[in-house]
Amino acid sequence: MRAKKIYFRSITNCSWWVTLLMIFLVLSCKQSIPESDPVVGYKSEQQMANPGYAMKVISHDMPVFESYVGVEDVNSKRPINENSLFNVGSITKTFVAFAILNLADEGKLKLSDSLIKFFPDFKNKEIGKHVRIYHLLTHSSGLPDNRHPYQDSIYYLTADDAQNWAPILQNDTLLFPPGSRFEYSNPAFNALALMVQQITGVKWQDYVKNNIFDKANMAKSTITDGSHPDSSVCHAYVYEGSKWKELDYGEEPTFNASGNGGVWSSVNELYLYEKAILSHSFTNEKVNALARNIYPLKEWKDTIPSVLGLSWFISSFQGHTMYSHTGSQGGFTADYVSIPEQGFFYCILSNTPLKILETRAQVLKMGIEKGWIK
Repeated sequence: MRAKKIYFRSITNCSWWVTLLMIFLVLSCKQSIPESDPVVGYKSEQQMANPGYAMKVISHDMPVFESYVGVEDVNSKRPINENSLFNVGSITKTFVAFAILNLADEGKLKLSDSLIKFFPDFKNKEIGKHVRIYHLLTHSSGLPDNRHPYQDSIYYLTADDAQNWAPILQNDTLLFPPGSRFEYSNPAFNALALMVQQITGVKWQDYVKNNIFDKANMAKSTITDGSHPDSSVCHAYVYEGSKWKELDYGEEPTFNASGNGGVWSSVNELYLYEKAILSHSFTNEKVNALARNIYPLKEWKDTIPSVLGLSWFISSFQGHTMYSHTGSQGGFTADYVSIPEQGFFYCILSNTPLKILETRAQVLKMGIEKGWIK
């Protein structure tokens, strides 16, 4: 009887009823895919109690499009929201790069330093002498990734940064002369993370937290450090047969190697990261220029020009400079795009594999149609 009274009062009080209706619509929207949602590769039947994604588009510091679909964990069924923490995969590399660049700016290392200075155990000492820090940052070292994570999955399920980098030290030859072409390398960033530890005397995760996260107000972001964050994060899944299979820490080899993909963050806090970069909250103009200008490689021989800063991918969209980085690890996928001169920022984080580059193309198209990108 009491419930009936509340219902009767709500429909006779127009303003209160409208308020409740608006709240209902907002909550409903966050658990369904809007007709205009540009996400590619996510099937409508996968909604609600299944893994999904968080997506946010910002124009001049104002959210202009948001979509939060699915659950953080198929067991807890907590709905994904703007503060949900996902593993961001290779977007992690930009944090490690900024740590290295800040240390270089402080005179604690040189980007031209040879790797032998930090890793004297190279089997082939000449390789250690010829490969330099900037080669690692630009994925142009030529170091072969001679790991075999799926042949030795038991070892690589728990292998940390040092254990993932150790096989690289055993290489006898290079794929190409350092700096002459591009070959994406995850172990390179395990090495860079280890350098941060050597120089600072603290875990690289703590260095990034104290010198980047804290200064960017990224209060909830965290980094894998010996184990999966044990609470309050999304779990990742792939759909196999007729059920969801978890695929992240403990299921996916090399997931524990955090220098190349250990950061956990949200779409909200990655936007705070971008704002901190642009306002020099944890860096300065000189460091930003190194990070976000194509790094000159005098040794470059490829017919395709380099598109890398240290370590952002740099391209042009509608005549505007665009900075970006994708991420993919286990069942997680991620994309981060910034066009500062247009005040445009876009981020998507998912806990099931999505077609990231296709989705980016749709978001950028929507950005033009809506006038967010001129």
